[in-house]
Amino acid sequence: MRLVQISTAGLLCSLLAAAPAHGASDFDTLTGEFVYSSLALSPVTATAQGYHRHNGVSLDEELDDFSPAAINRALRFYRDWEQRVGRLDVAGLDPEQQADAQIIRNAVGLALLDLQTIQAYRHSPTLYIELIGKALFQPFKLDYAPKATRFEHIIKRLQKIPRLLEQARSNLGDAAPVWIQVARDENAGNFRLIDQILRMQAPATLSAAYAAAAADALDALREFDRFMERTLSQHPRNWQLGPQLYREKCGYELALGHSPERLLDSAEADLKATRDQMAQLAAPRSVPEALDRIAHRHATPDRYLAQARLALEQTTAFVGANALVTLPAASKLEVIETPEFMRGIYSVGGFDPAPALEPQLGAYYWVTPIPADWPRERAESKLREYNHFGLQHLTVHEAMPGHWVQADYANRIQPAQRRVLRAVYGNSATVEGWAVYAQQMMVDQGYLDGEGDGAFRMTLLKQLLRSITNTILDIRLHTMGMTDQQALDLMTREAFQEPQEAAAKLLRAKLSSCQLTSYYAGLKGWLQIRDSFRQSHPGDYSLSGFNERALSEGAVTLPALARLLQ
Repeated sequence: MRLVQISTAGLLCSLLAAAPAHGASDFDTLTGEFVYSSLALSPVTATAQGYHRHNGVSLDEELDDFSPAAINRALRFYRDWEQRVGRLDVAGLDPEQQADAQIIRNAVGLALLDLQTIQAYRHSPTLYIELIGKALFQPFKLDYAPKATRFEHIIKRLQKIPRLLEQARSNLGDAAPVWIQVARDENAGNFRLIDQILRMQAPATLSAAYAAAAADALDALREFDRFMERTLSQHPRNWQLGPQLYREKCGYELALGHSPERLLDSAEADLKATRDQMAQLAAPRSVPEALDRIAHRHATPDRYLAQARLALEQTTAFVGANALVTLPAASKLEVIETPEFMRGIYSVGGFDPAPALEPQLGAYYWVTPIPADWPRERAESKLREYNHFGLQHLTVHEAMPGHWVQADYANRIQPAQRRVLRAVYGNSATVEGWAVYAQQMMVDQGYLDGEGDGAFRMTLLKQLLRSITNTILDIRLHTMGMTDQQALDLMTREAFQEPQEAAAKLLRAKLSSCQLTSYYAGLKGWLQIRDSFRQSHPGDYSLSGFNERALSEGAVTLPALARLLQ
């Protein structure tokens, strides 16, 4: 899962001055205006994308603003942009501009849906907790300036945490109990980040300033934790989005051109077909017997991260040797433990891309470790799910040739405003679909064919079942009243998932909406686009040629990608 997030709150009124509408000939200027002005609404996201100053303001020193005035400014900003993109003569744009216009339209629609109707800032404490973690972690890990300068930015942000959490307490009227629990768990990660990791790394010349800012921030975090436990918990709400909002949100986020119900019908048909493939591959054993044999080959908790690093070396060598796609030449990728403040939704792992404007700073492949205090049965369940072959698939998906390669190509897009637009607001089905497509491609090209009597292919089919059931449970949980037990039964009985994996996925479905459908929907789209591209290039088709041409477009919507590759 790729990490890109931007809040919809506001920063400063001076950043949001509306400009006059532009015609089609000025569309690239219009795109740049939207990209950089909207990034200024979320300084934390701006830092992550390598955008450091806007209209003379140092964004690296700021936190996102969730005051009533800032939220109203953000509403005016997006309503203005809704009108401006509505006035565009889309037919007069070239195909690349048309793809960008669709991204802007979807981004504006999604922002307004959240600000006006879903209103996560009123209901989701994890929004604030994760924002704080990212606000401090990004300048710590990204070497965009000397260490002392970056710690000055961290101190400035620490000083603003009490204000942010005061806004959070004022905004939050109710929350789902599961959201509160996850926020409290992730808040413990923020405590350790501030009180241990950053404190130990602060330059000696800034240690006193850091200590003073950290003390106030930690006090505010403690107070917020008490607020969640004693006050917010007394006002529970449902976490389900509901059919109407779900359909509208997925329309902006997936942009497939068809309804969730149609996607659900397709997924339920493919569930049976994929199970039948697994049965044929497992014969004469049963599928559970075959998967049990595969699951026994796994790392120990203390070797789990090392195994992921080894898998990255192996997959990189295979992709290069088989010329599946030209590999990143100078890009950096570090394999690290998932930050604690993000482990609620990233319970397995994730990909944190390099800043679109500073790709030389490198990317991160997150692997969520197995806590030392887990009971043996719980740890064993996760290790069985992410056995030798499962961890290889995770590495293919998140890094090679999945999200890392995808992000490297996206960070070459010109002009810069188009690159940033497609990085920040890119289509989730295109992004996640590529990563699942990469898994299938590696199997089809023979990766690990010599190991385990088809174990890598069997694991792929199990992972495809996961993508399918992700779609089924996300739609049914949010729109059709599916119960927790029905969801767990679907994952464990129909998709052969380990109990720990199923429990973590159920939690993730309660923390998000629409995102879990992007894997299956995206894979279907990528395979269809590749088939169409092959048919239209009968004389010069090659797998690497298709991959590189498609990746060079970045995360446009899948219908737009199909048109651009015609």
